[in-house]
Amino acid sequence: MPFTPLHLGLGASCKAIAHQQFSFMIFAGTQVLMDLEPLFGMILGWNTLHLYTHHLLGALLIGCIAIVIGKPISEFTLRVIFKESNWQISWKTAILSAFIGSFSHVFLDALMHTDMYPFFPLSQTQILATLVPYSFIFYGCLVGLAIGGIGFLIRRDES
Repeated sequence: MPFTPLHLGLGASCKAIAHQQFSFMIFAGTQVLMDLEPLFGMILGWNTLHLYTHHLLGALLIGCIAIVIGKPISEFTLRVIFKESNWQISWKTAILSAFIGSFSHVFLDALMHTDMYPFFPLSQTQILATLVPYSFIFYGCLVGLAIGGIGFLIRRDES
């Protein structure tokens, strides 16, 4: 499954901590953009699913795309959902959210997938692969999602 919800645990934690300075929507959109490559790879039968977007330069490129398209899409969506015409996401928030999304995606996937080369094209080493047991990553992301969700709800009630 290319679009794993596990990455959202980190995003929920970031949203709970940074609140208005972090966009969960842009973060989540960045996760989807990152995983378009594995999706196409599964459909087309590629041998390597995590090559072009799943390294540091790819994360930089995907992060830039996510900033440009994520900010207006997220603002429009929030205006429709909350029916407020003045909903704004600052460029600083968009940049932070997109780059945390893209670079954390590379880091987490580099721990889980053996076809990941985080320093490609400079190096084809898999230094992070299998460094941490998958169950630790899985449950860590789930706990992050739960704690982040609770923290966000608490902060939202205080606003």
